[in-house]
Amino acid sequence: MHAHQIMARRVITVGPETSVVEAADSMLRHHISGLPVVNTAGKLIGIISEGDFIRRAEIGTQRERSRWLRFLVGPGQVASDFAHERGRKVKEIMTLDPVAITEDTSLQEIVRIIERHNVKRLPVVRRDQLVGIVTRSNLLQAVADLARHVSDPTAADDHIRSSIHAAVEQADWAPSQFNVIVRDGIVHLSGLITDERCRQATIVAAENVPGVRQVHDELCCYPPPEEDFGGGDIVSLQQQPSTTDDAPL
Repeated sequence: MHAHQIMARRVITVGPETSVVEAADSMLRHHISGLPVVNTAGKLIGIISEGDFIRRAEIGTQRERSRWLRFLVGPGQVASDFAHERGRKVKEIMTLDPVAITEDTSLQEIVRIIERHNVKRLPVVRRDQLVGIVTRSNLLQAVADLARHVSDPTAADDHIRSSIHAAVEQADWAPSQFNVIVRDGIVHLSGLITDERCRQATIVAAENVPGVRQVHDELCCYPPPEEDFGGGDIVSLQQQPSTTDDAPL
């Protein structure tokens, strides 16, 4: 299997001139921990993640170095830290030249890159243009392992996957970070929904695509639905079981 067969095509992005506050709000609103940064031409130029918000002057967590340490690291690094901790725009705190992959990158190579660079997400580019994103999860490792023992998805599977994406992604109820994996006509749906009615609509859309034999629902609802324990209203804080080790990225 390759990146184009598992990547999420509907990617939330920001521009370099976007304010840091807007970027943080977008990450919270979509329940993701990182955002690719693209210019007006759609070219990938950077990435911003939750780690970029750890050292911030607003919350008093900026670095405090002694005079001796400032001398050791040099004025350039001190200046860079200052800009990162107080920058008001995405371009001032983003990571430049992020690690990226192409649509033809194999799953085995994707896993190696994620482990080598210790990243949670890999933008997928086609001639510098952002076309998708692959995020780290238990599913990724499981699919990579499975790919070593069974044949790759067929052209028919790829067509089914593209058709499901086309049927769902433009809908108002489309799941956030929506993704589809198809093997031998068997469909696995993943992503984040905020209303259980969106789950049913997504499943129905997939079932209506010609060639689909079976649909596995792996969509995750956030926030989790309330559970009735017979003694007042109690909101469960535990998410439903899913195939990921964290919320979609």
